[in-house]
Amino acid sequence: MSTSTTKAVRKEPVPVPTRTVGEHVRDYVARVRGGDIGALPAVLGLVVLCVIFSSLRSSFLSAGNFANLFTQGAAITLIAMGLVFVLLLGEIDLSAGFASGVCAAVLAVLTTLHGWPWYASVLASIGTGLVIGLVLGILVAKVGIPSFVVTLAAFLGFQGLVLILIKGGTNISVRDDVLVAIANRNLPPWLGWLLAVVGVGTYAVVQLRRYYSRSARGLVADPFPVVLFRIGALAVIVGVMVYILNLERSINTLISSLRGVPIVVPIIVVLLVVWTFVLQRTAYGRHVYAVGGNREAARRAGINVDRIRISVFVICSAMASIGGIVAVSRANSVDANTGGSNVLLYAVGAAVIGGTSLFGGKGRVLDAVLGGAVIAVIDNGMGLLNVDSGSKYVFTGVVLLAAAGVDAFSRRRAAATGNR
Repeated sequence: MSTSTTKAVRKEPVPVPTRTVGEHVRDYVARVRGGDIGALPAVLGLVVLCVIFSSLRSSFLSAGNFANLFTQGAAITLIAMGLVFVLLLGEIDLSAGFASGVCAAVLAVLTTLHGWPWYASVLASIGTGLVIGLVLGILVAKVGIPSFVVTLAAFLGFQGLVLILIKGGTNISVRDDVLVAIANRNLPPWLGWLLAVVGVGTYAVVQLRRYYSRSARGLVADPFPVVLFRIGALAVIVGVMVYILNLERSINTLISSLRGVPIVVPIIVVLLVVWTFVLQRTAYGRHVYAVGGNREAARRAGINVDRIRISVFVICSAMASIGGIVAVSRANSVDANTGGSNVLLYAVGAAVIGGTSLFGGKGRVLDAVLGGAVIAVIDNGMGLLNVDSGSKYVFTGVVLLAAAGVDAFSRRRAAATGNR
């Protein structure tokens, strides 16, 4: 074959689409202007609140109070993570708070009154949550009762069920060492650092693998400096957090030492990673977003809409049960108010404040974590300022209303710019 013929059939390499950092930033700004603001308001609000409270009370940023923020907001955050799935479909679960109370009561009764080992009681508690979610989901998806009505009825019924389980309001103490440790004990400092390194390293591998995979297939990838910035930013944030939490927090070190990352933190992180993977990397997650975006279109595309609707209530109640377990651990007991009071309102508020839409189709599990952090900061900061409960509720309500207003505005903006 001649040289000219060889040159004629030789294929030129496909150019890899690349974007500069400037283009990436301009694209992000354009998305924000178009209504796709994501969790930006929650992040900015969290920064502003931390600055305000730390300026008014220097103890707000102390190592001890920093650790308290995690344990105070853990149960709410876990329940909110489950509520995200329900909200993604444009539904609501008003029973999530007392569902956590029922599961907590099951845990306490089996552990304290019947002597079950902690692992069996935990499985029974989570199993109770699964059954609750299955029943609620069937009533909504198969029977056709609106989720507001179903879960409102469950909200009332579960209050009575908690009273029945704990025999009319008796306080049941939980003294199992493993259960108490969940929200009241800390990891050894070395283990905290090890988990931090493993977590950041795993994130780095995922981000770099995604970048090189897209580049190899000729797909548009984020600029490499942006990828490195994300990895570096996470490393700095995690490193600072672990460093602060590993500082000595005990008032008298001669009596006891109080150092390390609270055990509940890696529990939340693991669940965050798992559910984020489910929503963003699986067919099930795509189906959830599809049903939340347009139920009829999803049905015509062959998605089993009823199955998806049932499943989100199962996930929500299962996460509520885990939140109830953490609440039991923190209080070392269960009473008639477990899962009640402001638990549901704070959990829904956490999901919405974090950026999950009440109208369905938009949201991430990370939103619940960010919103839970905002709720915890407000509750903790106002407590340090000795603000009365009434003012605290009013302020939290204003923040929630503002978040809902931002969501409505962003949706209108997205519709106007064609970014729906």
